[in-house]
Amino acid sequence: MAKLGIGIIGCGNISEAYLRLAPTFKGLEVRAVADMNMDAAKARAEAFNTKAQSVDDLLANKDIDVVINLTIPDAHFGVSKSILQAGKHVYSEKPLTLTLEDGLALRDLARSKGLSVGCAPDTFLGGAHQMARAMIDEGKLGTITAGCAAVMGHGMEHWHPNPDFFFLPGGGPMLDMGPYYIANLINLIGPVKRVAALTSAAHETRTISSEPRKGEVIPVKTPTNIHALLEFHNGATVNLSASWDVWHHKRVNMELYGTEGTIYVPDPNFFGGKVEMAGRDGKLQDVPLWDHPLSKNNQEHPSVGPLANYRTAGLADMARAIMDGGDARCSIDRALHGVEVMTACLKSGAEGSFVTMGTTCTRPAALGIAEAQALLA
Repeated sequence: MAKLGIGIIGCGNISEAYLRLAPTFKGLEVRAVADMNMDAAKARAEAFNTKAQSVDDLLANKDIDVVINLTIPDAHFGVSKSILQAGKHVYSEKPLTLTLEDGLALRDLARSKGLSVGCAPDTFLGGAHQMARAMIDEGKLGTITAGCAAVMGHGMEHWHPNPDFFFLPGGGPMLDMGPYYIANLINLIGPVKRVAALTSAAHETRTISSEPRKGEVIPVKTPTNIHALLEFHNGATVNLSASWDVWHHKRVNMELYGTEGTIYVPDPNFFGGKVEMAGRDGKLQDVPLWDHPLSKNNQEHPSVGPLANYRTAGLADMARAIMDGGDARCSIDRALHGVEVMTACLKSGAEGSFVTMGTTCTRPAALGIAEAQALLA
């Protein structure tokens, strides 16, 4: 299999994961990294034996076919637009853009140039979520009619060195963590028809407790507590709670209710985890994990312990689609739909009304054992 030359713009925290995991997959070769802070680019380049360039030089680099956009969310649209204008494919960190209008503009630009745009998250490709998908597709739950999902905690100011952007427009738990949950719900159920939400913020400011800015007070300019109701085209209704105003809770990450049973899905922020199911008898049981290559532990997480981390799987699948044809599972159409769902939740909270989606998408193709193994180096 040929390799696509990969460049990275943005050498912050998340870049380490992409640089470390890219060699796990076929078809990818990181050839340069760039950042507005050249020292950051040089540090990453030295650590991972690649080239540090300025942003302009990387965009002009003829050895680069695909650029991964790892800038802050507010810069995603502008940087991705520049990448497309330079004639290169884009794979963006989530969210794709902060508005539907910007996302549509990227899609139209990409189509006019015959280029591809993909977007994280790709965690729904993990073995646990794909097993849940297989159970649903096989009819073991009957028809999915309802569900609940929750991503709740106390925010990023306690650990992130520069948490400001998390609490500004374009941040908040919906746009920061919501992409994982929306992407997995699209994977499991399909596209969303309309949404309604209540939104609020418990505090007008936050105090950073992490180094090096411990004690600094930052403003909160976006909702940090969102409770949304999603109606899907298949008729299912799901409650999604996303909050950074919670110190402790006992809600599970995701549970879906079918006419034949209930399935409990692990945290969509991760590739693996435990799947549980109860049938008509109401007896809860662990579902034995299948031998999926993207569910095998390959990393020791400081707080979670052993886990499966295969970030860049979506990029590898996009590379496959670029070289061999076909649909990328982390396509711009699904990312666009996700952006609209999330921004519609915030709009509903501000306006107090249901918001009907103007976009839609198909469910991504399932990623079975053989398909996943084919992506690995």
